[in-house]
Amino acid sequence: MKSGTHPEYKPVIFHDTSANHSILTRSSIDTKGRETMKWTDGKEYPVVKVEVSSESHSYYTGKTKVMDTAGRIEKFKRRYTTKAT
Repeated sequence: MKSGTHPEYKPVIFHDTSANHSILTRSSIDTKGRETMKWTDGKEYPVVKVEVSSESHSYYTGKTKVMDTAGRIEKFKRRYTTKAT
C-alpha cells in the first residue's frame, strides 16, 4: 500500500448518551479537539457521543415503540381525499 493515503486508525470510545453505555473500538474518525474519557485500562481515549447504539436501539433491546398509525392514516385521508359535490 502507498504510505500517507489512508487515514489514521486509532482507539476511540463511542458513548451512547441515551443508555449511558460506552464501547471502546478503533476508528478513523477525526478526534482533534474532542473530550477524552478514562477507560477501564486506565488510559485516556477520545470520546464520540452517539444517541443510539445496540444498547438502546429497539431492534436489539426488544422494546418496540407504539406509534399512532390509525391517527396518521385518518389525517392523511382527511387531507387528500376529495369531497364529492
